[in-house]
This record gives sequence, structure tokens and C-alpha cells, in this order.
Amino acid sequence: MFADRAKIYIRSGKGGDGHCSFRRELYVANGGPDGGNGGKGGDLIFEVDKGLNTLVDFRHKRKFAAGDGKEGGKRRCHGKDGEDLVLKVPEGTVIKEAKSGKVIADMSGENRRQIVLKGGKGGLGNQHFATATMQVPKYAQPGQPFQELEVCLELKVIADVGLIGFPNVGKSTLLSRVTNADPKIANYHFTTLNPNLGVVDLGDGQGFVMADIPGLIEGASEGVGLGHEFLRHIERTKMMIHVVDAAGTEGRDPVDDIEKINAELSAYNPEIAKRPQVIAANKTDLIYAEDESPVDRLKAAYEPKGIRVFPISGVSGKGIKELLYYVNDQLKNLEEGPVVFEQEFFPEEELLYEDLPYTVTKEETKDGEMYVVEGPKIEKMLGYTNLDSEKGFAFFQNFMKNTGILDELEQAGIQEGDTVKMYGLQFDYYK
Repeated sequence: MFADRAKIYIRSGKGGDGHCSFRRELYVANGGPDGGNGGKGGDLIFEVDKGLNTLVDFRHKRKFAAGDGKEGGKRRCHGKDGEDLVLKVPEGTVIKEAKSGKVIADMSGENRRQIVLKGGKGGLGNQHFATATMQVPKYAQPGQPFQELEVCLELKVIADVGLIGFPNVGKSTLLSRVTNADPKIANYHFTTLNPNLGVVDLGDGQGFVMADIPGLIEGASEGVGLGHEFLRHIERTKMMIHVVDAAGTEGRDPVDDIEKINAELSAYNPEIAKRPQVIAANKTDLIYAEDESPVDRLKAAYEPKGIRVFPISGVSGKGIKELLYYVNDQLKNLEEGPVVFEQEFFPEEELLYEDLPYTVTKEETKDGEMYVVEGPKIEKMLGYTNLDSEKGFAFFQNFMKNTGILDELEQAGIQEGDTVKMYGLQFDYYK
């Protein structure tokens, strides 16, 4: 069974708690704290598996959780890290946050593996909290909590060229003739219910990937019929071959057909409608009209707009070679690589909206003044943010600004060059 959409719940692993214990040995009268750190929670990772072409694995199991970190032990023993959970998906899968529909990750192009939810950091054992004034700390840090999300997985076919048009116009016949695909073909509407992919081989290393998108109908952009399911697969294509029944075997007008389909594309996503098109006027072997040629009408309507019209016959093969070579030449002038959807939703940014406490205080040190920012909100942010990466550092800057921490530091009297301390992180303040 082909499955191109699924909704699942995912969560990362919780960080293990730090341990509170004290050294107890013979002949050691006052053993100090020796509680070990908790283990890190496992990450929730998505990875492309080229052997998969469907999301059927997510139809029956809908909850996925990485392993939790284990608690630290006595004698400074570090708790075991939780196991990462790697979810295998087919290339072209787009992961979206369920409520907003925003893209979290697009598993295509160069993105073969992505950590979607980071596991929580393990808590520090009480050995880390010993000071000159507090030699018997009875406190150990709890592990960072897990992250959780409900996400929608959508498989969007990756093809250079999409075949679009009304049902029963001959898209599957054309695909089967020019590629290695073996689509189901019959003389009734919606024979094709799933996208079929095939490779067009023109020799000398030339060719492209073509997808037969199931037939569209009026109202598809509003979800009529299987509209959204079909339209979704057009989003990645660089170019479209608009297949039309030039003979009007079902009593429809070919020019009117094209206008209706283009209207549906525009209503669904205006950017898709702007992509290059070429018209394949199919079933020319069935044209018996003595009046104006439907092919001439199509050329008169669209070639002035820069849209080429090729009269073809999917059955006899007439005109198909010219069409394919034209499409191949056009693709050379277009951007390389498949259409990749940019990330719009960042799970760590949910920290901005969580109502967790923090404090901003000023301390005097031998080197001058130091501003200390602490609290659960800060701990959690540092636990999920990789400051060594460009994206992580950008998020850190936004976090400081949008949570009001920078404003509070300025109100406390911070000057350029002063030191800010956030647990294990120290940096100089500059506007």
C-alpha cells in the first residue's frame, strides 16, 4: 500500500538526574561529595533510507521516544546516556509541526540526517556544588526534561518534470512509453491514484526524472476529490508537461482544460503556477475534425505566451522524441537540484514562550563587576542550544533579546566589555 502522509508523536530522551552522595571509606573521616552526573537523553533523529518509497511504517505505530539518560551514581559514576532513536524515512519526506503546518525538516537534497529533537542534558552530581563555604552540598541537579512534538510527515515526490492534466488524457501511457515505469493503465478515470516515477534516458548521459501526477479536477485546490494529495507532489518539480486530450474524446475543450488546471495550480500555490510549462497535445491520432485544428488553437493561445505546444500520440509515439529533447534542453537552463523546503519551525524556539523563571544579578569580583544570569529558563536554553553552530548562536542572540534578558542587564547597569556569566558560559557584553 502506498502511503504518503502520516501524523506521529515524537519525543527526545530526558536527561538523567545528578546523584547526591558522599565518600565513605575506612580511615577517611570526612569524605567529600562524590555524586556522579546523570546521562544525556537520547536524540530523536530522522534519516533518509533510499530503500524506502512510502511512509507505511508510520501508519500503525504512531508514538516514538528516544531513551532517557540514567541517574548518576556514587563514587563519581556517570549515568549511562539514553539511546538515540533514528527514524528512517524515504527521500523527499517533509516533516512539519502538526498545529502550525510549519516545516521542521525536509529530508531531501543534501539533508540525509537531521536531529529534530535534542535529548536533555544530564544533571550535575553534588560533587560540582562543593565550595569553600559549602563543603557538604546536599543538592544534585535534576536532568533536563525531554522535548516532545506532534508532527506530520508528508512524502513529496522528487522529480524534475511532472505530468499534469485531467484524468484519462494519457499521462500514464506517455510515462510508460518514455521511461522504465510500469504504471497501471485503463480507460477510466483515476486509474492512477499514486504518483509514478520513471527515468527518461536520452543517451549520452542525458535524461531526467519524470513523475505521473494523478489526474486533477476542478476544485482540487480546495481539496475536492483527492486534490491536495495530488497537488502536493507537484511542489518539487522544476517543470511541468501539461498533457491534454487534443481530440476532445470526452467532449471537453483542450484550451478550456488547460485554463482550469492552471487555475487550480494558482489557487493551491502561485509559485508552482509560475514554473515553466510545455503542452503535450495528446491523442492527435484520433483527431478527425474538418474545422479548425485543435492543435492550431492551442498554439495560437499559448505559444505567444512562451509555452511550446507539441502534438503527440502516446499510442504511436509520434512527436514524443521532439518533446523530450525540448524538455531536456529547458532543464539545463534551470536551477540544479530538487526544490528543498526551508526550515520554518525550530523546536528549541518554544523555550522563548515557556514561562520559566530566571534572575539577573550583579556580583563584585576581584577583576571588577560580573553579571550573573541564572534560573530554569537559562538552564533549559543552554541544554538545547549548540553555540558552536551558526544557527545555534543566532538562536542564542534572539533568546537574549526576545526574553528581555538584555533589557534587564542594561537596567542593572551593564557596560560594554563587562562579563556575563550563565552557569558554565562566560562572555563579554557588546552591543
